[in-house]
Amino acid sequence: MNNSNPTTPVLSIKHLSKQLGNRRILSDISLDVMPGEIFGFLGPNGSGKTTTIKLVLGLLRIDSGEIAICGHNVKTDFEAAMSCVGGIIENPEMYKYLTGRQNLMQYRRMHDGITDERLEEVIDIVNLRARIDDKISKYSLGMRQRLGIAQAILHHPKLLVLDEPTNGLDPAGIKELRDIFKHLAHEEGCAVFVSSHMLAELELMCDRVCVIDHGTVISTKSMDEIRAVKEDSDHYIYHIDCDKPELAGDIAARLCIRSRSANDILEVYLTNDQISSYLKEIVLADVNVRSFTPVQKSLEDAFMEITGNTPEGGVGQ
Repeated sequence: MNNSNPTTPVLSIKHLSKQLGNRRILSDISLDVMPGEIFGFLGPNGSGKTTTIKLVLGLLRIDSGEIAICGHNVKTDFEAAMSCVGGIIENPEMYKYLTGRQNLMQYRRMHDGITDERLEEVIDIVNLRARIDDKISKYSLGMRQRLGIAQAILHHPKLLVLDEPTNGLDPAGIKELRDIFKHLAHEEGCAVFVSSHMLAELELMCDRVCVIDHGTVISTKSMDEIRAVKEDSDHYIYHIDCDKPELAGDIAARLCIRSRSANDILEVYLTNDQISSYLKEIVLADVNVRSFTPVQKSLEDAFMEITGNTPEGGVGQ
């Protein structure tokens, strides 16, 4: 279970910038990732997403700004910062002539204090108990991905960084990874920082998402905020299925509430303060309300709206 302070970021990026040659890749990136959350990191091709991840993992030099992991500055306290991180960039590296267990034993030697009990625990977390003593050469892609996660979490990291972890997996394999990430975040308190072009999959598992475009953070929102479609800063959109949509629309007009009708469904634009009074009025007018539903936006809708890009071809590098 999570013993971390939920108000202290596990990953804190402040005013991060990066230039490669004459090209500025990142401009003043700032974001925080909290304990126990799954944080989605999205961006079109060339947005700077992979560069950010490489900077977090110490694979590129920081030009300006600061990255801290569990309070340790990546520039000045690199080893302490990296001791708090587990990561998978693309496909995990493994010794294919060894078994899954032997690979874990090799990785275990890189960290102090990993007990036999912890090794057995991660085998169960990633659901590889039945195949852990088979050679890697016999593993499917999904099994190799799960073993890679086992390696990455073996030392109890506070932050797990994943770049396109579901690439090439079938739907069953993707669901297995999603369940593992949810367990790590919500049961063990690990902060999971994941980038992927599979927006529908991120929508199913993320608590918050950050959209980056042209090297700049465009938006960071919770999934609840993304799903709540607003007509403006105060009004949410609701669909009303009722037996008298014209009358319900007339009542809305009388109360100065905007509405429009389509296919016998009335769409109304309400503030939170107007909901109860409006529903009371239409019920008193003998309107039979079959459903009153907030309109929900998908992560793909939000991404296209924020960036002006479609996700086809990859919400990528």
